[in-house]
Amino acid sequence: MSTAPAEVQLACADLTPTLAFFTEVLGFRVETIFPAEEPRVASLSGHGLRLRLAPGGGDQGLIRLPCEILPPAADQMLTAPNGTRIEWVLADPPIEIPPLAPQFVLNRAGESPGAGRAGMLYRDLIPGRLGERFIASHIFIPDGGPVADWVHFHKVRFQMIFCRRGWARLVYEDQGEPFILAAGDCVLQPPRIRHRVLEASAGLEVIEIGCPALHETHADHDMALPTGPVLPCRDFSGQVFLRHIAAEAPWTPLEDGGFESQATAMALATGGLADVRVLRPAGGTRLDIPAHDRELLFGFILEGSAVLSRDGDHALGPADAFVIPAGEAWGLGDCAPDLSVLEVRVG
Repeated sequence: MSTAPAEVQLACADLTPTLAFFTEVLGFRVETIFPAEEPRVASLSGHGLRLRLAPGGGDQGLIRLPCEILPPAADQMLTAPNGTRIEWVLADPPIEIPPLAPQFVLNRAGESPGAGRAGMLYRDLIPGRLGERFIASHIFIPDGGPVADWVHFHKVRFQMIFCRRGWARLVYEDQGEPFILAAGDCVLQPPRIRHRVLEASAGLEVIEIGCPALHETHADHDMALPTGPVLPCRDFSGQVFLRHIAAEAPWTPLEDGGFESQATAMALATGGLADVRVLRPAGGTRLDIPAHDRELLFGFILEGSAVLSRDGDHALGPADAFVIPAGEAWGLGDCAPDLSVLEVRVG
């Protein structure tokens, strides 16, 4: 394989003014130019890009130049003499959080999942995305073994993963050696923490919730995991990594005595942004929950069955999901003894 850099060719019938634009205005430098008399072809480098200006093949194209601070003329599209358009963009733009569009959501199990990243299958649990503010996915890995994942991170406000069935072996930046995420466990993935899925059991199922719904996933080809230091309290945009191990967490009776919950440390890890718990009967068959004031209240039936009370009754079974808008009381009745409900509150 050649070690010479690849080039993008841009059509250029008149080299002299175009070359002056790229070198004097945009700061590119000349790497190659020919012929010596009346040059017609030039190779340039700059901004991490290699360009070839030449007559004939190629079109004028659009170049997006990243910068830390937008220049005064960034709101205007520049055009080179050969017709190439130049757009200045922030190298690391802030996360855009769309306005919340509250909605009652009832999503039934059985919908066929779609293909996703690294061979995973995704079932969309909030199809309307609440105004593109939240996404919730039921993710499947049907076949066990190594996962074709790579070191990456997400530009998010909030992201968590809860393991419903099976197990996955994960590794996170500054959090030590790889570990097993087993059924009932969950992790908080703080903004920009590098991580990787290494291996999964056959039939792995996880619930992933993120904000905003549309967010970027970036590969980090330069980082190898695990990293050397173990920094459990490292701050990632105001959040810290959380690994909740269900087998080590106690169950606490709720006030009515008929139900109990297994809390996580999600509120502490997110600075109060989110809270996550699992609910189950402890002899009771009905649980009434008062109205909330959060952006999101998401529920997922892990096992068992119940009837959701919200403007009527809605029978729920395993893998059904729901969202309750703020200001609305709700409850679960006719709860089977084996009922287990994941409840996530954000905002």
